[in-house]
Amino acid sequence: MYGCETWSLALREERRLRVFENGVLRRIFGPKRDEVTGKWKKLLSDELYSSPNIVRMIKSRRMGWAGHVARMGKRKIVYRVWWGNVRERDHWGHLGIDGRINIKMDLQEVGYGSMDWIELAQDWDKWRALVKCGEFLDRLKTG
Repeated sequence: MYGCETWSLALREERRLRVFENGVLRRIFGPKRDEVTGKWKKLLSDELYSSPNIVRMIKSRRMGWAGHVARMGKRKIVYRVWWGNVRERDHWGHLGIDGRINIKMDLQEVGYGSMDWIELAQDWDKWRALVKCGEFLDRLKTG
């Protein structure tokens, strides 16, 4: 998860991360014995989670980082790179996803798409409450 605040995930990558995480959790928890029939069965995805999944955690951390960068001064290099028009092509020649676009999509996904997130991010307490609240994480749809 190191550096995940700067990742721009496409839907395909989000799905691959969820599949990987489910496989790891199934291996950790192992099969479950059905109390009625006594047969062993593989755990379903909804039985695996007791905490937010990996994609939700990445989105939450990405929101925190975006707020941090939005509060930086214009003289900081990170701020200039974030707001600059820096979009590189990957090794297939496709343009990468802009981090600011990801933040807007994440906010739209939870129903806050109409707000000016840059202005909201200037108030650290309000931004932290939005990003860290359970409602934000619960509203993130990942599947």
